[in-house]
Amino acid sequence: MRIYHQLSEFKKLTNAVVTIGTFDGVHYGHQKIIKRLCELAKSSGGESVILTFFPHPRMIIDPENQDLKLINTIKEKAEILANLGVDHLIITPFTRDFSNLSATEYIKNILVDTIGTKQIIVGYDHRFGKDRKGGMKELEECAALYNYTIEEIPEQDINDVAVSSTKIRKALLDGDVALAETYLGYHFSISGPVIKGDKIGRTIGFPTANIFVEETYKLIPSDGIYAVTVEMSPESEVSSQESLTSHSSLSTKDSRLSYRGMAYIGQRPTINGMTRNIEVNIFDFNREIYGQTIKMNFLKFLRHDVKFTGLEALTIQLHQDKEDTLAFFKQNSNL
Repeated sequence: MRIYHQLSEFKKLTNAVVTIGTFDGVHYGHQKIIKRLCELAKSSGGESVILTFFPHPRMIIDPENQDLKLINTIKEKAEILANLGVDHLIITPFTRDFSNLSATEYIKNILVDTIGTKQIIVGYDHRFGKDRKGGMKELEECAALYNYTIEEIPEQDINDVAVSSTKIRKALLDGDVALAETYLGYHFSISGPVIKGDKIGRTIGFPTANIFVEETYKLIPSDGIYAVTVEMSPESEVSSQESLTSHSSLSTKDSRLSYRGMAYIGQRPTINGMTRNIEVNIFDFNREIYGQTIKMNFLKFLRHDVKFTGLEALTIQLHQDKEDTLAFFKQNSNL
């Protein structure tokens, strides 16, 4: 999949099959649209194109509201879309000027003149252009003039999966990572470089890798203990994964190793912690991985964060947490 971070980088196609949206989570509803996009591109001899935006439009239109957290980072979203077989991903910066384009300017300047759109696939409620005034009516009015066709995914087809990005965010904020997975079709994950902590875990027999999430807009699930798997590069490839760059190409093939473990999210109230930590105790693992980017897949919520009377009581509970985690993996041996 080819990735572009500016519309100006994209070379106009002769037969582009296009869909547009933020696609946060790339959940089952989104996947229906994207599957149809790829089917049409293949059957018509065209190339599939997704036009998405970053930052998220709500971050620009309502900058005072810092409450919006996203299910995917832009890199995570790109990896998922590559796995779905998309040919081109355009990540265009969403700016005030961009938001002020009228619906007809949006269609002519971007979809037609820049991308070369011949077919458009949209969800039933897709809106675009200044004040989100554009929709199917405007797309249909311009179709004959600009020689493209439109296919709208019916509301019933989308609602059949009973899923939305809002529902997924709520599930994660409640700690219900299993419910989020049923909506997403994959495990929710967090990625980031391993940073040095205060090494208290080592003193009680539970060393942890502390993960720094660089993207402040990334949604972090509820505080507590989780069963997780951890993916990382082999020992010979300990440098962080290459970030997405302009006009780059993304392959989903890699040689990452996977380990089981239990993760903690919280402020460590037992030791009067002041900051929210994300850390993982990786089972049967003793490598130093400071600086390496690792990926943590959330499988099951085990318990809420609790303040214990001291480290001894905490240690006893951590042994129980590990037993519960191992029991989960025994019941789910495919993970």
